[in-house]
Amino acid sequence: MPNPPVPASPNAAAKVPDLEIKDAQLIFEAVWQNLEADVGRENLRFPKEFLLLGGAPGAGKGTNSDFIAKARGLTCEPVVISALLDSPEARRLKEAGNMVGDREVVTLLLRKLLRPEYRDGVILDGFPRTKVQVECLKLLVARMQGLRQEFYDTPLSIHFRQPTVHIMVLFVDERTSIDRQIKRGREVKAHNEEVRRTGIGDLWEERATDYDQALASRRYRVFKEQTWEALQSLKETFHYHFINAQGSFDEVEQNIMRELEYQSTLELDSRTVDRLRGVPVARQIVIHARQELVKRLDSYELAHGPLFAQVVGFIETKIMPIVLRHAISGTAQINTEDPVLENPLALAMLIDVFSERGYHAVLDLHKIEVPHKVDLATGAITCRTKKVYRIQIRFSGSEIRRG
Repeated sequence: MPNPPVPASPNAAAKVPDLEIKDAQLIFEAVWQNLEADVGRENLRFPKEFLLLGGAPGAGKGTNSDFIAKARGLTCEPVVISALLDSPEARRLKEAGNMVGDREVVTLLLRKLLRPEYRDGVILDGFPRTKVQVECLKLLVARMQGLRQEFYDTPLSIHFRQPTVHIMVLFVDERTSIDRQIKRGREVKAHNEEVRRTGIGDLWEERATDYDQALASRRYRVFKEQTWEALQSLKETFHYHFINAQGSFDEVEQNIMRELEYQSTLELDSRTVDRLRGVPVARQIVIHARQELVKRLDSYELAHGPLFAQVVGFIETKIMPIVLRHAISGTAQINTEDPVLENPLALAMLIDVFSERGYHAVLDLHKIEVPHKVDLATGAITCRTKKVYRIQIRFSGSEIRRG
């Protein structure tokens, strides 16, 4: 099979000054060469999926990262950029509301991403924050696509998959950001005082910006002037999700879920997409499901009235009395040999009737060989096939408390 085409690297020259592009290229090339020299080209195995979690201070990146990981089936801990930068100089910069150098960020991040636990996917909390980091991200994706092409027809191809990048931006306004930062400061201070008093528990990180409204406001302005613009520049390159994080936890989680709907054609290998093309996506078949159900039921009555009457009569007299006895549990199991169900159309009618009434019906045909007669001369046993239709009816059971 021929190698897949490698998408051209996005040309952002019209939006990013040449100097920043050049800086990014110099930084990335130096970091990449050092990395390749240390681990070997065949071991430059980066995550399949990147979820870049950015947002205003106080927008809830840390609060929502576990929920986002669960929604995407990721079990590894998020990579929090601020936690990677532990040098005294970096700490002083962060406490003043500033940011550390791009080269340090890119170096630490790329080495971290090579760990095996991140192979399937990773959440990056706080990257990218500058235009140079944005360009480094684009260079990384382009280099990963090059490695994918290089190893495409080799036994190592499974380690160099098509990268998927999602940009997730949690946004709150400045007033909300400042209020949440100061609120966090109060909570951290109270917690740490209790830990110091009792000696029980771990101290939480204290940020100077969480105790000073002016610093909190400056931190928000740095986000708007640098990080926000950098993230916006990725909008036309990668999957971009803008999350309104002003509301309650539940409201924000709902906003996140709406943004992270599964899009297989954007994530799977092109060969896999072609293989699955004949199987419709669930949301496509449910769009007009109700209208189609109504159309089928009307056609049963108009074109197959006698059979439809038999099926409805069977449901009313044979199935519903059993269903009613299971109103608390919400699940009824019925086994029947009624001959009306031998007609395949009758089976479809039964399922559609229950669907229209708000139930979930599942039907299974079980065939049993039953001895019918014995040839006395030869001892041969003749069997007949017994057809047992197993019907499961599920619905919302009673909320009455028992016991």
